[in-house]
Amino acid sequence: MKQNIKINKQRLMRDISMLMLTASSVTLIPSVTAQENAPMEEVIAVGIRHSLEAAVDAKRNEDRIVDAVVAEDIGKLPDNNVAEALQRVTGVSINRDFGVGSEVSIRGLKQNRVEINGRSTLGDGRNGINFQDFPADFLSKVEVIKSPTPEMIEGALGGTISLVTARPLDLNAPLATVSIQGEYADKADHWAPIFNTSFGDSWDLGSAGTFGAMASISYQDRTLSRDESLLQLAVGPVDFNNDGVIDDADAASNTPSGNYVYGREHTYNPHTERRERTAFNVALQWAPASGQGMFYVDLNATERSGDQEAFSILHIGGTPVTIPGETYEDSDGQLQNFLYEEVLPIQTSASNFRNTDSYSHAFGGEWNFTENLKISAEFATAESDTYEPKSEFRFRGIDQSLEGDGHIDANEWYVPVIFENSSSSAPVVDFTDGYVFTNQQNQAFRRYEDTRTYITNQEDAFRLDFEYTEPFDLEWVSAVKTGFRFTERDFEQNQRQFRLTNIYKNLLDSEGNPDIIWMEDIAALFPSAITTYHFNDAFEHTGTRGAYELAAISAFDVGLLQDQEATFNIVKQLLEGTNYAIEGDLDENLEYMESGFSAITEETSAFYLQANLDFGDVRAIIGGRYVKTDIESSAYQNVDGLYEIVTDGTSYDDFLPSVNVTWNLSEDTLLRFAAGKVMRRADFNELSPAYQFRDAYIAADRGNPELEPYRATQYDISAEHYWGEGNMLSAAVFYKDVASFLKTTSECANLPEIVRTLSNTDDYEKICLWNVDGPIQYADADTPIEEMGIETDFVTNGEQGKVQGFELGYQQSFDFLPGFWSGLGLSANYTYSDSEDPDGVPLEDISKDTFNAQLYYEYEGLGIRLAYTFRDRFLDNNDTKRVRPLGVSVGADPEDPTLGNDYREDLQQLDLSATYDIGDHITLVAHITNLTAEPTINTGANGTVFQIMETDRRYAFGLRARF
Repeated sequence: MKQNIKINKQRLMRDISMLMLTASSVTLIPSVTAQENAPMEEVIAVGIRHSLEAAVDAKRNEDRIVDAVVAEDIGKLPDNNVAEALQRVTGVSINRDFGVGSEVSIRGLKQNRVEINGRSTLGDGRNGINFQDFPADFLSKVEVIKSPTPEMIEGALGGTISLVTARPLDLNAPLATVSIQGEYADKADHWAPIFNTSFGDSWDLGSAGTFGAMASISYQDRTLSRDESLLQLAVGPVDFNNDGVIDDADAASNTPSGNYVYGREHTYNPHTERRERTAFNVALQWAPASGQGMFYVDLNATERSGDQEAFSILHIGGTPVTIPGETYEDSDGQLQNFLYEEVLPIQTSASNFRNTDSYSHAFGGEWNFTENLKISAEFATAESDTYEPKSEFRFRGIDQSLEGDGHIDANEWYVPVIFENSSSSAPVVDFTDGYVFTNQQNQAFRRYEDTRTYITNQEDAFRLDFEYTEPFDLEWVSAVKTGFRFTERDFEQNQRQFRLTNIYKNLLDSEGNPDIIWMEDIAALFPSAITTYHFNDAFEHTGTRGAYELAAISAFDVGLLQDQEATFNIVKQLLEGTNYAIEGDLDENLEYMESGFSAITEETSAFYLQANLDFGDVRAIIGGRYVKTDIESSAYQNVDGLYEIVTDGTSYDDFLPSVNVTWNLSEDTLLRFAAGKVMRRADFNELSPAYQFRDAYIAADRGNPELEPYRATQYDISAEHYWGEGNMLSAAVFYKDVASFLKTTSECANLPEIVRTLSNTDDYEKICLWNVDGPIQYADADTPIEEMGIETDFVTNGEQGKVQGFELGYQQSFDFLPGFWSGLGLSANYTYSDSEDPDGVPLEDISKDTFNAQLYYEYEGLGIRLAYTFRDRFLDNNDTKRVRPLGVSVGADPEDPTLGNDYREDLQQLDLSATYDIGDHITLVAHITNLTAEPTINTGANGTVFQIMETDRRYAFGLRARF
């Protein structure tokens, strides 16, 4: 069980230095002979047009349904991010984190496999490495494989994303590249360095064969910002005419129920995150002089570290009061421009960041034992170690001027606020008392938390493959392939925590009298601990409709909060002599959290048989893959008041037949058909019975170790026409019948050790009753704490669903135009996806319409590309408690599965990149990402906005050199 993960920067930098020294020295040795291997086109492709042409050639020459992004096409895109490059591919859409591409969906499905050179990459979960963690400059090509073959590793529901690195024996000359850029993020107002370099060469060793080596290093240190406005959408009757009686005259006219929708518990979450990433890749190859085979070693590692500055500024409570002549009902039945006479200010400063140290290494080779028989073998090992520290320091509004017991609710500090929501910008939040969150007198120390989460994800894999060409002298069978693959996967999560809650309620001084620690007291004792922040650039791109008096706050200094030991010592001193007094140091007080532990062991064994057929104009790949999976999951459970590790699991096997047929209708026109069965194992958080707490610990998620995998049967038909150099027109129709869908249900868990630490047990409508049979019921003012539980979502296997649609792709260079106009070119694609889950609801993360276009110009050393991407409204989450009450407003059945649906509105982004060649070796580069600074907006089922996020517009300038 791993108790600590340290990011060993000195060790990593030492290894990188040695690699640079080695690579630099080997490039001084001249290459004495030409390679027997053909030069790799993807490595030598230069410029926008050539890279797009190489991508079209890769698609055309495949016997599967594949799209690709090749070499410099990735390097030229903003931020050198793999996900942002792949969003240009037909059928692909992405999600972003702080405006940076992080997740890829293929035909709307995000349950995909990400591999590098045919082996696994690992992150915190099943999907593989996070695309923010992997430098795109290491890659020669990225393939999106939509139709599987038996020899491909199982585990992709949407498709397989294959990352391909350059191999040294494929080089036709010594290689040395350097890229240096500076990136400016406008909201964060920060310049960041981006550095990448690669060295490679190969040497003829005479009778000892040929040896090649490549080494690549990437470094990035950036700071990004994000503003978030978040609402709880409430539904209920409102005394619209302020006559003291709710009657028919007060009914909303735009909802079937007559109730109004109104925003409450408005939260402003400004976040700033610093990310530092260092990565290296080493490839070594040796081929004997006989040319019978090849052996290789691939080493790849990435380190991600950083910190986050986060705030949560919240007002809760209150009943809407209309303002005569100003309050109105909008078309969605939402109450606008109204007053809350009494809301309670609450604020938090926090830091939460994912530090990851990951690697993926492999040793393997292939050998031609005869002219027809080739045997390949590989051992691969991959591991991802994540350390995620989370610190919070919270205050609650208490009126210091009131007499009596400062702990009772009657002394809470209430202030009035005028509120109006917006469909495109931050809402009006106008406190009649001004910037109330800078008032240090009426803010009481409420809670302190230090939580550390440790995740280790490790896989060892061995595969053995046999290929026999032209068997049995059958001309129409070009090859028969078979092979085995065995894996062992170990996933483990641990948590340690120190947490103090309800300090403002329960604190007693040394004489046993009620006491409160005020923010101003902390500022007096520790002047550096309290800082007043002014977010003058809040929503600077999307703007605010009016007053936004959440944009200033006095809070515990986040820079100090990130120093966990220093913050703990301050808290310890503040609580000396009280009933909350702390003994010992921080490490001694970090309690091991049994509820946060999970361990999953997974073993798989696979066998496949595949035949490659060639009938001249018709080629086919047919066969099947058999996979057996054994999963064992362990977690602590409360057994008679004591925590014990309980182990459960499941076993299943799958046969995955597939067929891929390509028909050359003519020399330039192809017709393809593919069909097959695919499977995708549930993610680790879906398998783990450990509790993942959220919403200030009054709600949680947990998994189910007995889950069956996702399974689907899919069909594809595509037509492709090619002409000229890199010109293409394509169309495809796809259908996926998805079985054993995962479905989320809720239960009320009896977790007394968590309930006892809740700081908001008076938020009754969100706290469930664990001792009630049937539908979940919630607490009220008379509910004893012993009956309160934690509403917990868990997953079960559901029924069938489907995804169907079509894709259109077009690419052409206008080189037939005269003179400088011949540098124009266009690449565009459109995808339509229609989906449905077992409840008849569209699947999460699937947009019906996705469109991408790239208009480029490249002539005499100048290259310019304008890239646009669009995806329309999609289901972001099928159960979000902040919008669940909307079911009432639209007259829904309380059991309606769409009750808590929240939707992400249309997303679009415009990126601009430019290059200019200075001679044969130096290129100036410039990028602008998110040129129009588009926001991300989430709404409820009726279109009411409850979340707006705004991220940086990013500018990058620099140069690339290639020798």
